[in-house]
Amino acid sequence: MQNAIDVKWKGKMSFEAEIGDHKITMDLDEERGGQNSGPRPKPLMLASLGGCTGIDVISILKKMKIEPEYLNMHIVGEQSEEIPKKYEKIKVIYEFKGKNLKISKLKQAIELSQDKYCGVSAVYKQSIDLSYEIRILE
Repeated sequence: MQNAIDVKWKGKMSFEAEIGDHKITMDLDEERGGQNSGPRPKPLMLASLGGCTGIDVISILKKMKIEPEYLNMHIVGEQSEEIPKKYEKIKVIYEFKGKNLKISKLKQAIELSQDKYCGVSAVYKQSIDLSYEIRILE
């Protein structure tokens, strides 16, 4: 299987990615020559990880007959000091709310996602220290 997208320059430092029927604008802030019309490209890497593992975790939990009322992932990426500035560590903090959430089942779903199903995690793990934490909120 192959994915292909187009990324078009829209002027100054703005680029638009066309992904299927969706468009995402990426840009720099005004101090760096942009117009601040969209997020920076690197944080979108964190968003891709969140979307990938989030879809997996919810799907796996549903198969386990567990349906959280709420899932938020707070994703923190630590960048290197030297150029190219790249993520050296990424931590995903999974925040759940719901009734009868068992930490062992949540952990199992997250580990299945991160170790088996999420292609974004698989790629990132090759060069980034990827970790996670689980929080059950009241």
